[in-house]
Amino acid sequence: MNKQKLRFAISSFVKSKKVNAAYYNHNWIDREKRRSYYQSFNKDKLLAMTEENFLEYMSKLWSMLMWGNKKFIVDKLIADNGFETLKKHLAELLYGTTQIEQRWDDFLKSVKGIGPATISELLTYVNPKEYVIFNKTAIICLSYLEVPDMPKYSYQCTGKKFAEICAITKDISNELRLAGAKEYDLLAVDYFFWDELLPLAEHKEMKNRFNENGKPKTVNDSKSIHNEIKEKLVAIGELLGFESRSEVKIAVGAVVDAVWEARIGNMGKAIYVFEVQSKGSVDSLILNLKKAQSNPAVQAVVAVADEEQLAKIIGESEGVIDEKFLRTWNSDDVLAVYDSLTRAHESINKLKLVPESF
Repeated sequence: MNKQKLRFAISSFVKSKKVNAAYYNHNWIDREKRRSYYQSFNKDKLLAMTEENFLEYMSKLWSMLMWGNKKFIVDKLIADNGFETLKKHLAELLYGTTQIEQRWDDFLKSVKGIGPATISELLTYVNPKEYVIFNKTAIICLSYLEVPDMPKYSYQCTGKKFAEICAITKDISNELRLAGAKEYDLLAVDYFFWDELLPLAEHKEMKNRFNENGKPKTVNDSKSIHNEIKEKLVAIGELLGFESRSEVKIAVGAVVDAVWEARIGNMGKAIYVFEVQSKGSVDSLILNLKKAQSNPAVQAVVAVADEEQLAKIIGESEGVIDEKFLRTWNSDDVLAVYDSLTRAHESINKLKLVPESF
């Protein structure tokens, strides 16, 4: 970690807190309220929650801010995992006695629909001296501080990596304390990330996204990111208001990676089909998209891959897939769109323009 960068940023942060005390105190009080709420729970109280209690419990999280209709998301979590099973896994994650690395990995393997950002936020509220919020913001900020081996994809956010991040952010917490910050636990570190480091880090990250010719840099990762892209496609569809699902049988012999569906009154559906290609032969993808075209509700088929794979798909699909139906989407752009959409929805939903009961 670049301590010079860190100390410079902390010095600026501490000065800003004094100049803008009202702004800082308002935001810190919000954090304290969230921490107090989640610390009012223990294992028994969590296990005794009703579904209504659970909706309130999840709705207060920052990681849920991007969803306007939080009840829809919470109902889906319950349907996908079973309510009692979901509570049991949450209780073990938050209050279990085994090492955090094991509890983290066990939870992510066992529970569908809750990721690293959400579980780390809960852990931070429950024990802010030990755990930090491990989300996109933390990764961008730590990368800015030149911490090596920051994860690029969700599958890289393992229990071991989370423990490493917690250890690193404890060092940042200590630097905040030495600089005279009144609040310096790991929840305060998260505030420091958002308020001071993120603007600096995002400016640098944007510059690094492009090569010398001004073109986006391609991603080379030896491990397949197929599932990561598929999950993001489903989430983007949901954020845009589509009925969005993965692994859908769209035609005889064709199970596609993701679909977006829009119902048109009583007339039927408009369907958009997505197939993700991360490496290897593109034959299977082309065949699946061709079969998907046989469904009359399908309006377009979209191949998602890196620049090199997309070139293959375009070339080999010529004469096989009707070109007026075929679209291509760079997988790096999918990740960028997901990040931008979530930030936009979070910002808009802070305005509370629509009551939650809607």
